[in-house]
Amino acid sequence: MRTNFIEELRWRGMIHDMMPGTEEQLQKETTSGYIGFDPTADSLHIGNLVQIMTLVHFQRCGHKPVALVGGATGMVGDPSGKSAERNLLSEEVLRHNQSCVQKQLEKFLDFSPGVNGAELVNNYDWFKDFKFLDFIRDVGKHITINYMMAKDSVKNRLETGMSFTEFSYQLVQGYDFYYLYNHKNCKLQMGGSDQWGNIVTGTELIRRKTNGDAFALTTPLIKKADGTKFGKTEQGNVWLDAKRTSPYTFYQYWLNASDEDAANFIKIFTTKPKEEIDALIQEHAQAPHLRKLQQALAQDITIRVHSEGDYQQAVKASGILFGNATTEELQSLDEQLLLSVMEGVPKAAISRSAWDSNPSATDLLSEMTQGIIFASKGEARKMIQGGGVSINKNKVADPNQKGSFSLLHNRYLLAQKGKKNYYLIVVE
Repeated sequence: MRTNFIEELRWRGMIHDMMPGTEEQLQKETTSGYIGFDPTADSLHIGNLVQIMTLVHFQRCGHKPVALVGGATGMVGDPSGKSAERNLLSEEVLRHNQSCVQKQLEKFLDFSPGVNGAELVNNYDWFKDFKFLDFIRDVGKHITINYMMAKDSVKNRLETGMSFTEFSYQLVQGYDFYYLYNHKNCKLQMGGSDQWGNIVTGTELIRRKTNGDAFALTTPLIKKADGTKFGKTEQGNVWLDAKRTSPYTFYQYWLNASDEDAANFIKIFTTKPKEEIDALIQEHAQAPHLRKLQQALAQDITIRVHSEGDYQQAVKASGILFGNATTEELQSLDEQLLLSVMEGVPKAAISRSAWDSNPSATDLLSEMTQGIIFASKGEARKMIQGGGVSINKNKVADPNQKGSFSLLHNRYLLAQKGKKNYYLIVVE
């Protein structure tokens, strides 16, 4: 049974632009709609999650989602929102990236056969034998230069310059829509608001070549309340692939969202119904220090992208790092999880021979670690005496303490200065 997809997106704040007649088309019949993903890396990142969730809601509302992996468009490079031309990737790299992206999409969408079973297509399949002369005759003649020049993706690059390759991108994407309209009965293309120009080129091509009706819908580009870029950390993109961004780091990204962002993100990135979200927001407002909203968001999205086990491990690691854990609990973390927890934490290396010399706590935390933890012995000694230093979650009571520190995995020590400053000492 179909439910109102547009109404679903509307209350979630996920509509930016929509072509007239789109809502009527979706109410009239089960509709095929697609979103394109360029395989420029071997993993999608959380910036892509808005479009993935758009397809998830589309399918949940009874429609048929089509995910287009752009093997052909990935060779060209979309100029939308870019200030410079991207490096072009080889066919071999693109094919590898495509298979990785497909596996990630399968976690979100139901690809079972059926009226609204999801489908994955690759535009390389219909472009690989399309000859250039045929393309400019059958596609290029229907879209004027004036029409193409009016697009923001072109206008914004005129001063710095853009190649014919990038200029032609909107024709290539427009043909994708035309091809899917004819071969898959796709009547709707969706994407981020920066894709509006490319999408309506497709609707225009369909209108001019077939006199048919096709529709367009875009979602807003996500902005964080503090003005910083969504999906980025100091280490770069937050990826969906656990090898690129650990489940712990992924979990922490959502857990550390501001109250304002969490109230926005939980609507966009989860499938929780309106009543449950409204109740969570109200509950959070009564006791914001408990961070119920952030916890619900981080739990839902970490399980969806990774697994229940990864989520439980991330919660356990967070409790050990930020709670009153014991040395034994710290030692229970496997090495990979320990290192992912310590991602972004300052690290200090000492030699195995220096460690074997059985240094005092003061020497270990100052000179031996090149002043990364404490700039001087005096500073280290003073803070130890004040009870502000722990090693492996054990309070260091004596500045001259020796021999009571056990290495984690025979290589690491976790030093803590005050409540929030952590350091990883690596014995090499």
